[in-house]
Amino acid sequence: MLRSPSGGAGRGTAATDSGLMSIGTVLTVLREEFPEVTISKIRFLEAEGLIEPQRTPSGYRKFSAEDVERLGLVLRMQRDHYLPLKVIREHLEALERGEAVPLPVLGQQRQGDAEAAPEAAEGPTAARIGRTELLAAAGIDEAELAEWESYGLISALPDGAYDAEVVTVAALVAELGRFGIEPRHLRLMKAAAEREAGLVDQVVAPLRRHRNPQTRTHAEARTRELAGLTMRLHAALVRTALGVRLP
Repeated sequence: MLRSPSGGAGRGTAATDSGLMSIGTVLTVLREEFPEVTISKIRFLEAEGLIEPQRTPSGYRKFSAEDVERLGLVLRMQRDHYLPLKVIREHLEALERGEAVPLPVLGQQRQGDAEAAPEAAEGPTAARIGRTELLAAAGIDEAELAEWESYGLISALPDGAYDAEVVTVAALVAELGRFGIEPRHLRLMKAAAEREAGLVDQVVAPLRRHRNPQTRTHAEARTRELAGLTMRLHAALVRTALGVRLP
């Protein structure tokens, strides 16, 4: 059971307990269950107030075992229940008050409404952020974001918000920029990613259209599995082409 994040002294202060972990160590621990998690994602969740790691006098983040447990719970709620951050925050606050709050079950329809099943399977609610939040989390300005959008590297959802994973994209584009790789150079990578996504979608599309809710739910799990495999293959092909071993 999640313990209150306010428990223990010194949250937000200098970390002196040798049991505390760096953000790199936390990433290694979390990737056993969440192979796609990134440092940018952890920083984003901190910026959203879902975790509050301690800080050393020089400003480095230090995470307790409780912080890691909380991160795992947040990532699990996103992955397994597709909950937006606002709902996740409310759930965590309820747990801290000692309240038992059940989470929705994938494929379960409210009030037995079978007619709503196809819409629920079409696109589960993902974590979203606004434009201002994206700029702050990625550490970029309006001009940079507008340029990246013009090249199709980042796209807003129909309602003007952004999928939270866009923060990771923005952080990586900015990092590549430090090496002189401009957004226009990344259009080929974007096109390749879209082709890979199209291949995955082609495989799982029949499952998504199935009348059985459990089969549609299985489509999401299959999508994540195939996405992980395509990313691993992509990384292996890049390593092979460069003739180097990457960490």
